[in-house]
Amino acid sequence: MSGHDESKTYNILPGPAMGVVTVEYLEQLCRVLKKYDIPLMKFTSAQRFAIAGHSKDIVNSIWRDFGHKEGPRKPAGIHYVQACPGVRWCKYGRQDSLLLGEKVKEAFADFPLPAKTKVGISGCPMNCCESYIRDIGIFGKKKGWTLVFGGNGGGCPRIGDIIAEGLDDEQVVVLAKKCLDFYRTHARKFERTGRFMRRTALEELRTAIGELDI
Repeated sequence: MSGHDESKTYNILPGPAMGVVTVEYLEQLCRVLKKYDIPLMKFTSAQRFAIAGHSKDIVNSIWRDFGHKEGPRKPAGIHYVQACPGVRWCKYGRQDSLLLGEKVKEAFADFPLPAKTKVGISGCPMNCCESYIRDIGIFGKKKGWTLVFGGNGGGCPRIGDIIAEGLDDEQVVVLAKKCLDFYRTHARKFERTGRFMRRTALEELRTAIGELDI
């Protein structure tokens, strides 16, 4: 880009969670963009806004304007929870993906993990949130949720393994935690679930998490 200032390469992602916005949030976003003369804002694949092109010295000021003391510092753990509109807002929806997304976010917000971990929740089998290529993937069918583990859509793509089907909200959270417990116990530092499952037998994972009464 012509006239690009190398000192202004910082990029922050203030949200929103699962791509759900309010009028008030958008108004605040506009105020921040104008206040700091932000040159670039874009939507990310994770359903968040990226605010880019600002200098390092105003990062914390921007976070405070969004009501946070400072930005996230953890390099590992749940990176984001992505969710589609679900049964409440989409004619194809079979399950309430936004409600489950809130439950997953609450259950795993501070869960220690070896590497960044992405969650994709789709309300129907069409998988708009790409659940098969997320570390934790969940998609809805008429009779409940299907849990997928170990997917990745980056430089080392992998289709995740189906762990269980026909789960209700509570069951899918419990089973996802069991998968994450096994992963954090046996994975190498900064090893994503996709790479971890490339060297781990699926049956070993199934044995470790045990049976879930469904």
